[in-house]
Formats: sequence, C-alpha cells, structure tokens
Amino acid sequence: MQNTYSKEDTKAFKTGFFAFLLLLILGADFLYSQQKFDTVDDGKYYQIHARFGRTDGLLVGDLVRLSGVNVGRVIGAELDKDYNALLTLEIMETIKIPDDSSASIVSSGLMGSKYIEIDVGSSEDYIEAGGEFEYTQDAMVLEELLDRIVSLGKAGRKKDKKADEAASDEKDYIEGEDDYE
Repeated sequence: MQNTYSKEDTKAFKTGFFAFLLLLILGADFLYSQQKFDTVDDGKYYQIHARFGRTDGLLVGDLVRLSGVNVGRVIGAELDKDYNALLTLEIMETIKIPDDSSASIVSSGLMGSKYIEIDVGSSEDYIEAGGEFEYTQDAMVLEELLDRIVSLGKAGRKKDKKADEAASDEKDYIEGEDDYE
C-alpha cells in the first residue's frame, strides 16, 4: 500500500521543514556567537574608558576587538553625571591604540552578543592608561532600525501617491486644454 499526499500536504511539509531548518541555523549562529574566544597573551593589561549614549545588550565581561582580534574586555560600567554610560575597558599592554581611534558597539551576527570594535586611527600619539576614546558610536537597536525602514517605506508610498495625483491633475488639465481649442 503506497501513501499518496495531496499538493497541500506536500507544500505544508516543505514549509515546515524549511522553517525548522531556518530555526536550526539561527540557533546554531546564536550559540556560536555566544562563545568567548580567549587569546594567548602575557596577562598584562591597562585600562581606558569609552563613553556611550546607550550600550543596549553590552555587558561587563564582553570582548573588545581590534580588526576582529580580541584585545581586551569590558571590566566596568557606570553612569556619568549626564546619564551616559562610562565603560572601563581592559586592553592588552602590548596593544597601543592611536588617540584618534573610535570605539563602536557592534553585534556578532543578527542575534549575537555585543562587543566593542575599535577602529584604529592614524595618529602617532596613543591613548594613555586611564585615558578615554574621543570618538564613540552607540549600539544600534534592531527594533529602531526596523522602525526607520518602515517609516521610510511609508514616506516613499505617500510621496508616490502625491506624485500620481499631481500627474493625474496635470493630465486632466492638458485634456481640458484640448477641449477649448
């Protein structure tokens, strides 16, 4: 006895299978991004500071990377008098960071953990121990990014609708001229 499935059954099975596969891939990506990769170093560090307007999802203990390589970690977080987040970073002593470098909060993957990425500047002067980054970029919140995309889409639709109405009015006007000739 051979089982036969309708097109709807086959379509439902394929949809479920691909949804399961997608969830499996996203789960694997999430677990992979949560891993902490330690670097081999001599254990000597110095501390510098970075000030951010928002640090959504960044935690004490998260990594600090430079060109994708782990060079330190976040060891402290507090609010300053203006309610900005003041982070204390521990950087390997062998890594000298130019004083015109910037620090950004980024995430590893779509739903991965956050870390600080240092974009190296070109200055010949370096941030001293206890110094602070002059340039920082706050964490990007996924929900805010999606809201911006949706609002841009809505604005584009309204603009297109107004342009269509203007074109229709112009067409009516031109057709009206033909009637008077």
